[in-house]
Amino acid sequence: MKRLLAITLGVLFLSSCNSDPKGYTLSGTITGEPENGTKIFLKTTDSINQLIDIDTTTVENGLFSFSGNQSGPKMHYLFVDKVRGNVPVILENGTIEVEFPKDSIEYAKLKGTEQNELFMDFLDESRKLSERARSMQNDMRVAAQQQDTATVTALREEFIEFQEDAKNFNIDFAKNNPNAFVSVLVIGNLLATKAVPVDEIKSMFEGLTPEMKQTEPAKKIAEQLENLKSTEIGAVAPDFSAPTPSGDVLALSDVTSKAKLTLVDFWAGWCRPCRAENPNIVSVYKKYHDKGFDVLGVSLDNKEDLWKNAIASDGLEWNHISNLQRFQDPIARLYNINAIPAAFLLDENGVIVARDLRGPALEEKVAEILGKS
Repeated sequence: MKRLLAITLGVLFLSSCNSDPKGYTLSGTITGEPENGTKIFLKTTDSINQLIDIDTTTVENGLFSFSGNQSGPKMHYLFVDKVRGNVPVILENGTIEVEFPKDSIEYAKLKGTEQNELFMDFLDESRKLSERARSMQNDMRVAAQQQDTATVTALREEFIEFQEDAKNFNIDFAKNNPNAFVSVLVIGNLLATKAVPVDEIKSMFEGLTPEMKQTEPAKKIAEQLENLKSTEIGAVAPDFSAPTPSGDVLALSDVTSKAKLTLVDFWAGWCRPCRAENPNIVSVYKKYHDKGFDVLGVSLDNKEDLWKNAIASDGLEWNHISNLQRFQDPIARLYNINAIPAAFLLDENGVIVARDLRGPALEEKVAEILGKS
């Protein structure tokens, strides 16, 4: 589903390429008189962005530390027992220092390695933007409670300007700091949210230093940009196959070979906008299926029962496939799917003729093409 302000509000996941053979030392200071023996957890994320435990230590006289060797530096997170929130830190070989108040860990300060200091520069401005957003949201809530429609309208317009400021901050940071891992992640988020044209993303990516292009996040961006070429309008849609609800394997080519027009619909049972669009697709399918229109549903569910129940509940009579891997699905990665619903309309030759048509726009395009066939 679409994510509002995903570029700025929220912590970015980073990695680094420092290869100091001495390893890393992460030294922490907690102010506010934390109790001795308080546990500190060091965690990171796995391939599907689930938190996993890495190490645990305790606080003594407000101090704690972790040490080790990081072969491929990556974003990690510090959690304090019984305290909400976490402190993001790039765990890379070298000496890293972190300091934060016991009751306000979201205001942690980082220093030591180059990438953590660049990350701190980014966070300083990002936190200001977050405070500005919260202030506007609070003002809007008060105005709404007072039924002050004029103020609500003005604040909404101000929020639109804020979104543009936030986007421009991210773009400027990435362009001005081509040696920063933060820049790599900013570019990745801009690409995922389609906040700027792809050509601008390509230009920003090319501006990164060679070292940054070798990081894992950058390699993923390069893969996504390459995949975009194969899923542009006018390109022949890449073929794929996956299990059906009955356990058989079905390929895209199996469907397109029998249809004049095929809608490849990326959706999921848990996706509300997808479920809201399903009645429209059902209507178009029933009206034009006999004329050569077909649908192939590619589900990004991860629970088989939810997937099958949604198919039955929404009356989706066409073919369905899924690897039950959510956004880690290889088909989603092949088609560069970062948000759903998403859809590709293919002609009888498998050429992409339209993308992301919804509501009346889908039927209009289907009618236009099948009317000429």
